[in-house]
Amino acid sequence: MSERPLIGVSTYLEAGTRWGVWELDAALLPAAYPRLVQRAGGLACMLPPDGPELAAAAVARLDGLVVAGGPDVDPVHYGADRDARTGPPAPARDAWELALIDAALASGTPLLGICRGMQLLNVALGGTLVQHMEGHAEVVGVFGTHPVKPVPGTRYASLVPEATSVPTYHHQCVSRLGRDLIPSAHAEDGTVEAVELPAEQGWVVGVQWHPEMGKDLRVMEGLVMAAS
Repeated sequence: MSERPLIGVSTYLEAGTRWGVWELDAALLPAAYPRLVQRAGGLACMLPPDGPELAAAAVARLDGLVVAGGPDVDPVHYGADRDARTGPPAPARDAWELALIDAALASGTPLLGICRGMQLLNVALGGTLVQHMEGHAEVVGVFGTHPVKPVPGTRYASLVPEATSVPTYHHQCVSRLGRDLIPSAHAEDGTVEAVELPAEQGWVVGVQWHPEMGKDLRVMEGLVMAAS
């Protein structure tokens, strides 16, 4: 690859973060995300929450977009009442990332949603979420693993044709699929673990697990290749 494509990754915005003698608001992203982009051949840049009206201009400067994992999507975005087990809302991040997704879909910019990013992609396209499920985040603060099986004939299956064990940490998942989304991998319990849009609608994939916490580069390499 002669020139590395620029891959934007959405980030947290956290108040009162401490490092050294300082306690300040901070735009944060686990280093595993940019490292995964870099290992897959891309050039990573952070996209902290900003005005949603600026999302299209930001995406126009990117070759590809990653919507990262993070807090639960506010159920107001899919018309549901809040479950007691749903985490606190992150309104600025929800608004920014929904606008980024809309801009990427409108412009045909290759898009990968990771965990929350897959859930938000589903919501952006009119889908809904299960607000709490068991078995996919068994120990608080510890990534687990479980197998996922690709759906033959999908883009995901073309990247990862065999069943694999993936790093996982989530308690929410897709309920009703959003407009035009295709399930492209499942867990053993039937949970939709990957989604995508038909090829004619561009390179758009979401995975429920955390590829940045594993060694398999193939999904991110697919995004980087499409972004090239």
